[in-house]
Amino acid sequence: RGPLAEQRYVIGVYFADSEVNLYQMRQWYAPLREISHRWPVLILARNAAGAEALIRESGLDVKFVPKVQSLESVIQEQPLKLVLYVNQNTRNFQMLRYGQRFHVFINHGESDKMYMVTNQIKAYDYALIAGKAARERLSAGVWNYDVAERTLEIGRPQTDHLDAHEKPFPEDDRIVVLYAPTWEGDRPAASYGSVLSHGEVLTSEILNSPRHRLIYRPHPRTGLENALFGKAHERIVGAIEQANNRDPQAHHVYDVSPTIDWQLSQADVAVCDISAMVYDRLATGKPVIVTRPASQEALVDEHGYLSVCEWLTVDSAQLVLYKIDRLLNDADAKQEQALWSTHYFGNTLPGEPSKRLNNALNTLLERWEQQASQRGADRH
Repeated sequence: RGPLAEQRYVIGVYFADSEVNLYQMRQWYAPLREISHRWPVLILARNAAGAEALIRESGLDVKFVPKVQSLESVIQEQPLKLVLYVNQNTRNFQMLRYGQRFHVFINHGESDKMYMVTNQIKAYDYALIAGKAARERLSAGVWNYDVAERTLEIGRPQTDHLDAHEKPFPEDDRIVVLYAPTWEGDRPAASYGSVLSHGEVLTSEILNSPRHRLIYRPHPRTGLENALFGKAHERIVGAIEQANNRDPQAHHVYDVSPTIDWQLSQADVAVCDISAMVYDRLATGKPVIVTRPASQEALVDEHGYLSVCEWLTVDSAQLVLYKIDRLLNDADAKQEQALWSTHYFGNTLPGEPSKRLNNALNTLLERWEQQASQRGADRH
């Protein structure tokens, strides 16, 4: 799209992955576009396919930097004060080597998965976290890390952009159920995916009910590690097509759209695996059911929301409609969920998370200016 203006971009977003992990960036598109009106934002893309997709769909300025020399050029041409990271790709270290700027981990979701508490967070100057639960998790799980000094709470800014797209079905009396399973994981401790264990049973119950509508949104990595998950996924997709052929008014949805927004806000109930999707849904204040991992080796942290959530075990998957109806009519469960939402995300009123993101970035930029000024004074 032509050369980028020099000495323009204050905030960089570093992304070293291909398009298979682009979901980690997609959830940040809307918040980044919003903050770019105040501070110019530049995405630094290391992978060709990832860069091409980001250029096509993000609505943000993108620089393809395949080699270290490319990064060097950006450092020389742009006054980047903050560099944001959405994941823990090992190639992040090729950017982390550059000083005189703050490196900030922003992650790609809030959850109680083992991924959320790793020593890798120490590699960054700061981390933007969701709220009190994240502070407690890091304080308990990461040694020799000053959580109070190196983290800033922002809630979940993505919730201010959930109604960006129209839903692909009409307004009617059907109860809309979002089933958003995660992938099978790459190690036993992270085997949270339910497509193979729960998926076919629970989707069959929903598809055969004239009172319900299914939105099936699988993780984009489903089946990459275990072909059996891929086969189960294909059977669910086939069942959705058959159900719509039987009843064209059902409008069941197999959702592969790039972003997750309307799906979270428009569904009456969500069924999710242990993943960031549970907590994204929690931030909306609407009911969520969590699948209990079939594997005994999966690590389940039941100190937070998972200690009180509505579980769906493998054996109870056929009771999913009963659980949905009960949850929709349980006032106590709704009140308790609201309390947990505050614990994880703080103030979730519309606009508040975006305000907190802006305040956090402003705070970091002010700290950068103070350090730059102090170091300049020290040299003289």
